[in-house]
Amino acid sequence: MIIMKDIIRDGHPTLRKVAEEVAMPPSEEDKKILKSLLEYVINSQDEEIAQKYGLRPGIGLAAPQINVSKRMIAVHVEDEKGKLYSYALFNPKIVSHSVEKSYLKNGEGCLSVDEPHPGLVPRYARVTVKGYNMNGEEVKIRLKGLPAIAFQHEIDHLNGILFYDRIDQKNPFGPIEDGIAIEF
Repeated sequence: MIIMKDIIRDGHPTLRKVAEEVAMPPSEEDKKILKSLLEYVINSQDEEIAQKYGLRPGIGLAAPQINVSKRMIAVHVEDEKGKLYSYALFNPKIVSHSVEKSYLKNGEGCLSVDEPHPGLVPRYARVTVKGYNMNGEEVKIRLKGLPAIAFQHEIDHLNGILFYDRIDQKNPFGPIEDGIAIEF
């Protein structure tokens, strides 16, 4: 089981690397890593388990955050209607996106970033993501709202990008053109 001390922090070189593709079909080792990413996110949202193991709550985790520079992410989040998006993916890619933007009203956070970085993070309002599930089968997911933001945040990790890289440094709370504010 992944615990907080397994998650590397901002400043670690792995967080700034472009992660490598995972060979398909996935190895047993890669499947184990991917499964552990999803388990962490699910467990971190359970108050009792999170407290017992000292887990910081999260809605997503990428392999580079545990110092594994491979293209793997896990997301476990509900949309505004309560629909659960629980995915563990190898080699996820955004294959299409809206022109329209969205952002989290209170800004984003990250399990690898301890210090606050206030500001709005512009994201695409809608994305279509393709990747491979635990069995190596291709999956295509259409997302909007919070799930879309979570997937974009995690895919950024695979490209060595941290959320605060996207904040306008000159005007961190400046308006995001055509942006939809998302509550979280």
